[in-house]
Parts: sequence; C-alpha cells; structure tokens
Amino acid sequence: MGSQVLQKLSGIRLVLTDCDGVLTDAGVYYGASGEELKKFNIRDGMAVERLRNLAGIDTGIITGELSPSVAKRAEKLKVTELHLGAKDKPAILKDILERLKLNASEVAYIGDDCNDQQIMELVGFTAAPADALSFVKEQVDYVCQAKGGEGAFRELAELLIDANRKESQFQSISKTYKLSSGQRIGPGEPCYIIAEIGINHNGSLEIAKKLIDEAVAAKASAVKFQKRTPEICVPKDQWEIMRDTPWGRMSYIDYKRKTEFGVVEYAAIDQYCRELGIDWFVSTWDVEAVNFMEQFDTPLYKLASASLTDFPLIKRILFTGKPLMLSTGMSTYKEIEDAVDLVKKFDPEYPLFIAHSTSAYPCKPEELNLRMINTLAKKYPGVPIGYSGHETGLATTVAAVTLGATFVERHFTLDRAMWGSDHAASVEPQGLARLVRDIRDVEIAAGDGIKKVYESELGPMKRLRVNISPEYKS
Repeated sequence: MGSQVLQKLSGIRLVLTDCDGVLTDAGVYYGASGEELKKFNIRDGMAVERLRNLAGIDTGIITGELSPSVAKRAEKLKVTELHLGAKDKPAILKDILERLKLNASEVAYIGDDCNDQQIMELVGFTAAPADALSFVKEQVDYVCQAKGGEGAFRELAELLIDANRKESQFQSISKTYKLSSGQRIGPGEPCYIIAEIGINHNGSLEIAKKLIDEAVAAKASAVKFQKRTPEICVPKDQWEIMRDTPWGRMSYIDYKRKTEFGVVEYAAIDQYCRELGIDWFVSTWDVEAVNFMEQFDTPLYKLASASLTDFPLIKRILFTGKPLMLSTGMSTYKEIEDAVDLVKKFDPEYPLFIAHSTSAYPCKPEELNLRMINTLAKKYPGVPIGYSGHETGLATTVAAVTLGATFVERHFTLDRAMWGSDHAASVEPQGLARLVRDIRDVEIAAGDGIKKVYESELGPMKRLRVNISPEYKS
C-alpha cells in the first residue's frame, strides 16, 4: 500500500457507509407480515466493534433504505449516526461534520452505486465492494476483494485498523492512545486524572451521583467504580461471617451484594456521566463482571493489582478490544512481565497502560517507591505509565506526574469518616480539586526545556545587570 493511501487511512475518525449493497447483499427479503428485511453478515457487524475498540473509529450509516431491520441492526451495533431514507447525502455529511467537529478529510465512505458519487467527492477516503458498479470502482481509493454483504465492510475496517497501528509505530515517539471518549493518554498529553469512587458509594446511587458531581467540579478526567460478582469473588468460607453494617447485622456475602451496583444503577451512572461530559469506567474483578459491563460503552477497563495474575480475566478483557490499564501493586517483576507478555502475545499493538502502585491502605511515604515510574517506562517503551496511589496527602501524587506519570488515580470520597473500608485512604472533594489544580500547574510550569529570556525579565535585567547583551540593549 502506498504511503499516500496509508496517510489518508491513518487520519480517518469516522466511517460512513451505504447499507444496501455494502452492509447487506442488496437482496430483497420479506417477513411474515410482508415487511422488507435485510440480510446482514456477522463479519461486517464485528467490523463495527473492532473499528470502535481497536482504532477509536466510529461508524455511521447513510442510506435511502427504510427497512426496520436496518434500524434494529444499527441499534445492536450501537451505531448512533443512522440516517434512513436519505435523499441528500452531502447535506447529511455536512450536518455530521458540524456536530462531531470533524474535517471531511477525517471521514471515509464506502458505497457501491451512483447515489454515492456526490458524497464520495467530499470525504477523505473512499472504498467500494468488489461487486460495485464499474464507474464507482473507477473513482474510489480502494476496491475491496469481498462483495457487499459478504465482508467488504470488514475488509475496509481491517485496513483502517492496520493503518492506525502502522501510523502509531511510525510516530512511536508520542506513545499516546486516544480513548473512545476522545481523551488521550500518553507523554505530551495532559495527565489523565482518575477519581476512583470504587465502592465508596456504599451501595447508594445518590452518593455516587454526588461523587460524580464533585469530580466534575474538580475537573477530573474520569471517575472509576469497581464491579464484582460477589458469589465468585468472596471465598465461600467467608460467606456466613456476620458483620455490622449501616443496614444492620448481616452475613458478609449479603453485605457484598448490598454494596454492588446492578444494571439499573450503572445505566443511570452512564447517562449521568454522559450528560456531565466525564469519562467513567470500572475495575472488573471477575469474568462475569466483564460480561456484565460489556452492555456499557466505557472507554477502557482497569485491572486491579489483586487481579494481575488472573489470566482468564485478562484474556476476557482482551477479547473486548478495549484499552486495558494494569495496576502492579503487590506484584513481583516476574508477575508484571507475565501479564504484559500475555497482552503482547494476544496483540503486540494492544492499547495497554501500566500503573505503578503499592497495595497498602493507606500507604506510608517510604513504601511509595515513585522511581518505579521511570523503571517501568524504561522497561516498556511505548506503553504509557501511570500511578495509582493509596497514600494520604497530595504532594506525592503531584510528584508522580513530575516523574512522568501520564495518568494518576486516587480513591475519592465525600468524607473520610464515612463507614466503609476505602474511605480513610481517600481524597475528599476539596483535596481532589487541589490535586487537579496542582497537577495542571506543574504541567504548565514544566515548560519545553528550551532556555529563553522572557519579556517579564527584561525590566529586572536592565535594572540589575552591568553588562547587557547587545540584542537587549534597545
């Protein structure tokens, strides 16, 4: 593939497609009531997910079709840019570009018929299935080997995914990943600051929303929760141990069930975070928790330090295609190496983040070992390194950023005196706001490392210096 085509592909952020003859085989089928149906290919459906998860590229459908099966298919694939019965495709494209703040050069289009020609003239990259009309194939950048409805869209998707990987290799000095939310993590990007709510909501959606409000007010990048399946994560010999809780005395397993959010709560959190414009995601503690979370479009998964050796859990996350953030507390070099090797064997270019951490709550300063951030960065070049802290105070987390942490995570609570295991080692709202402020100040203060004389220094120079360089005398 030529470098010019590769450059075009690597800049794509949205793929628009016709439906009839691209996502379907262009055949006409009818249901029992005579409604028009469409025949979809599972490979093309998987392509939508792979584009989203592995390349951060969204998909949109613009079609003259009005078939209800198209709408159902788009809903299942979480395709929000769905335009049925389209009469003026260029006008729809213009609206999409304005709403999503994209340039036409960042859009690819795959079509097969004469009604696709106008929009093809406007976008950055064009493709056609193998069975497209001949004059359409003559004008596009790429002609697929597969036919429409038989994998042509998947073929284009894999081309885009591969191009994005090659581009990231070519620009490996940046070592950044763009999340599906649009935020980026890596050197040169603002530190991605995670307010870990974890289980500090104490089973209350109201408290969770208050914590989200405070995280937004503090200008954090994301909030994070924890998701467990109690029947899997709690050892059976601990199930019937009785505990005093805010809900009265109950067995440990019932207490863990009480503090777990389900689909109703997470659906509300998902909607609330979207409305407020903040990322949210979770640490999953078991395979069933990942299966549960896959119904939500979170930008990444976190793996807690305790799960670093749980390979079945890691593999399940890898099969989602979503970025993975590993925490390395309570772990040896060998355990970290084994986990990273598992990820790299699955996909050498898999979007991976590694967080240095010490699993003590709260953690003493002498056990933080912040220079491990540099050690991990040298050991895994190309992998963004961050810090997950459990200490009291804020200075050491700010110091982690000065040492190169591209993301930081701190437990977050409304009140450290609240009932629960993680509140004492958490940051309160005012502390989180100060932490974000201090990190941003440090990032600005770091500068570019190039020595210069600032305009604000000229006055003191003229007052205090005996010998002034000729370029400043005037």
